[in-house]
Amino acid sequence: MNKDIKDRPTKQTNRRPLIWGLFFGILFGFFLQKGGATKYDVIVGQLLLEDFTVLKIMLSAVVTGMIGIYFMKSMGWVKLHPKSGSAGMNIIGGLLFGVGFAVLGYCPGTIAGAVGNGYLDALVGGIVGILFGAGLFAALYPKIKDGILKKGNFGTITLPKLLKVNEWVVIIPLCLLIALLLYWIESAGL
Repeated sequence: MNKDIKDRPTKQTNRRPLIWGLFFGILFGFFLQKGGATKYDVIVGQLLLEDFTVLKIMLSAVVTGMIGIYFMKSMGWVKLHPKSGSAGMNIIGGLLFGVGFAVLGYCPGTIAGAVGNGYLDALVGGIVGILFGAGLFAALYPKIKDGILKKGNFGTITLPKLLKVNEWVVIIPLCLLIALLLYWIESAGL
């Protein structure tokens, strides 16, 4: 047998991350829907600072994800490959996300959940909006990739790398801080 063919990864090993991603995506969508974050009124309530359901769900997801991914990394089950970032990328991404969120009242994750609930506004406005925004970005990308997207480049730096500490030195206090914030939000009745 040819050595090159023998050393190639099989299709099954290449699909495993996709299968796990699909599984956790479905699970996350299920919890978004059960938590009420796919309902327009709940999302608008969050934007008006009257209903903090979405914030509580997202902060809980951040803590769960942070602990989970870094636990898997410490066990050697995954390798992280942070993408390079810049202020320009954050501005363009924030504008695209923010305009869609403000106009329709859904973010990309909640649009998918709202479509699953059968909400026509999410299906028509949301999916069309996502396709339009992605198409606009793709059309403009050749013109902006070496301009605004490179402005304020900060590379692949992470907070633990910046502070030159072990990841858990950042994760544990941050998780505790988020837990305290969630407790405060809940005890304040928000």
